[in-house]
Amino acid sequence: MAICEVCGNDYSLSFEVHTVDGSVHTFDSIECAAHKMAPVCDNCGCKVLGHGHQAGGQFFCCAHCARAQGTASWRTARSPRAAGVAARRHSP
Repeated sequence: MAICEVCGNDYSLSFEVHTVDGSVHTFDSIECAAHKMAPVCDNCGCKVLGHGHQAGGQFFCCAHCARAQGTASWRTARSPRAAGVAARRHSP
């Protein structure tokens, strides 16, 4: 069994996450992994689970937060515009 580095739980089904910089983290749940490793939105402070939005060196949870910080241009790995699909607008 391994001990979760966030909550300290000693759990038989814990798992490791290996990062590109070579560090290894041990967690007992996805919640603990997200708490420790997920990026934080530079506008609202929530944890970003999913692709998020990057603009001007900042990271956002959604296009609304990117616009709220005055960012005119943002990109995601799965941006509808990058795929040639018309983007759907959401009201702020």
